[in-house]
Amino acid sequence: MPTDISWPPSLWARVSPPGPVLASLEGEQASDVVIVGAGFTGLSAAIHLREMGAAATVVEAAEPGWGASGRNNGQVIPTLAGHDPSDMVARHGAAGERFNALLRDSAADLFDLVRRYGIAAEAEQTGWVQPVHSPGRFRLAEKRVREWSALGAPVELLDRAAVGKMLGSEAWFGGFWNRTGGHVNPLALARGLAGVALQRGAVVYARSPALAIASSRGGWTVRSANGSVTARALVLATNAYTDAFASGLAARIAREVIPVASWQMATEPIGDDIARTIIPGRQAMSDTHRDLHFARWATGGRLVSGGAAVRPGRDAANLRRLVSARLQRLWPQIGDVAFEFVWSGFIGMTPDSLLRPEVPGFPRIHRLGPNAFAWVGCNGRAVALSVSLGRELARASQGVALETLGLPLSEPRPQPLRGVVRRLAPLALPLFRRLDAQEI
Repeated sequence: MPTDISWPPSLWARVSPPGPVLASLEGEQASDVVIVGAGFTGLSAAIHLREMGAAATVVEAAEPGWGASGRNNGQVIPTLAGHDPSDMVARHGAAGERFNALLRDSAADLFDLVRRYGIAAEAEQTGWVQPVHSPGRFRLAEKRVREWSALGAPVELLDRAAVGKMLGSEAWFGGFWNRTGGHVNPLALARGLAGVALQRGAVVYARSPALAIASSRGGWTVRSANGSVTARALVLATNAYTDAFASGLAARIAREVIPVASWQMATEPIGDDIARTIIPGRQAMSDTHRDLHFARWATGGRLVSGGAAVRPGRDAANLRRLVSARLQRLWPQIGDVAFEFVWSGFIGMTPDSLLRPEVPGFPRIHRLGPNAFAWVGCNGRAVALSVSLGRELARASQGVALETLGLPLSEPRPQPLRGVVRRLAPLALPLFRRLDAQEI
């Protein structure tokens, strides 16, 4: 169980407004819905429950946004990683179609929520662009534009010249973009969502790791070291951190995901004359490399990028060199790159095939029992999706017909040899880089 719940030394922790002051869970409490986890999913669920008039209580192990929700790059992307709408329909049928509609609107819904409640999250709905890193991958962009256009998404295919102009780089061979995407300060968003939940009448407990979840005839009980919450319904919103504080918590769900460390890096402020030539429209960008290349602008003229490492080492020193060289290759005009902030968090990966580790898995959404729901497996695309799924899980907990919701339910599939796979997962990076290089 983690004993240190201090904030990682991130850019977001430096610049975000402080979060609300919250009490720890003590004594026996009651609610209509108990939510485990105060990240994007849990806080969104709490807000939407209060909008429906239902009592909502959130139990958080650390502080709102302490986990993945406050550590990520902040890109708001209305697609999955590695899977297109047809893949979801092939897997889940009509429920997959409803999920695709939810995903299509997820970025727009997030920015609408931020505007509706006036959340100070440095939100910029400037669009999200996915450039392709090889000529052969342009066919992938064409397929994605074709499928998302058929669903009414505001996507556009970009040739090499258009991508070069949009990103200020000649490194890519075309791509596509979606106008509803963009980026946020994710920690500020999480803290803002917590504030909204409290204003709407939800209860949020912090520094209260859930140690056990039990069902009974009367509903569900979540227990911490010093108290408990009993409720009619349950939403489990813990993703890659499900068993981080209690090894036996929701074991089948926890063992379904492989927590993989993702590193974020914010440069020192870059002068306006150079900044104007790098992603001048301030879109969020993540490309088609398996070893993902991504970047977006943030407060103070900082470019925020990052990556994964086989053996990060102290302060990810070797990754600093790799990402610095990458940024100089993508944007030669940037010159020497120095990083002011370097931090990490866990992505919840759901590998569907150990034989093809380069293909991300699907999100896993589950009904745990009467009026109890969970989802895990963000696979690196959770900012927009989490907020929308929080709304759907709130509706499900209130008895809204499941066949009307964007929740493609499945049975939990615990990962065989999860501990071994978790230790070996970083070793897939050399394979990813080799496959990426072969496509150039």
